[in-house]
Amino acid sequence: MADTAPLLQIENLHAGVEDFEILKGVDLTVRQGEIHALMGPNGSGKSTLASVLMGNPVYKVSEGRILYKGEDVTAAPPTDRGAAGMFLAFQHPEAIPGVSVIQFLRQALSNRTGTELTVLELRLKVMDAMKELGIESSFADRYLNEGFSGGERKRNEVLQMAVLEPELAIMDETDSGLDIDALRTVADGVNKLTGPDRGFLIITHYQRLLDYITPDHVHIFLDGRIVESGGPELGERLEEEGYESFRTVLT
Repeated sequence: MADTAPLLQIENLHAGVEDFEILKGVDLTVRQGEIHALMGPNGSGKSTLASVLMGNPVYKVSEGRILYKGEDVTAAPPTDRGAAGMFLAFQHPEAIPGVSVIQFLRQALSNRTGTELTVLELRLKVMDAMKELGIESSFADRYLNEGFSGGERKRNEVLQMAVLEPELAIMDETDSGLDIDALRTVADGVNKLTGPDRGFLIITHYQRLLDYITPDHVHIFLDGRIVESGGPELGERLEEEGYESFRTVLT
């Protein structure tokens, strides 16, 4: 493992919109088999980081670089990053009327692997994943996120991960707006998808998701950069002390 390039390596990353800098020197390394939790309040730049990692053209990188499995992907388009095994679970997944979940997954899987499964092959693969995740089979034929509850949208993101099998999964506030049952369902799905070849970057501002998913590393994110890193106990400390106790690092 020591000779293997990290799954994700972020080096002194600065990025923003036009002349407004949001990320102010982010350094982070995620290795295969690791779960990292990035915790910060609203407005700290967490979602911007997720978007920049996946190549959202709204944001411009002004300094630093993003390495994925040792390759510099800082300037790579989102489609290339997705095909290489990077995946982003959105905070607010959009509805796509007229496109069923299984149709979407067929196209996404084709883009991911470069091969196209038959309708039957794909349906069997999706049904196996849904059974493993405890999702009703009728879910596959509903229009993508149309009329879905918040919990159903997030479960759909976990289903996408199970079918597409990304090597790096970035989850942007997946716990946002979920009730306790939906939270447990999503966390259970993530736990089932963890493995020695897959890494997770879970972005959140609540400790509650970490009650069900145990991270290897926790990072506190304030004002566009990581101000402290540690183990799971750091999330517990944050729960007790709040973000204000970490703001002294910025002064």
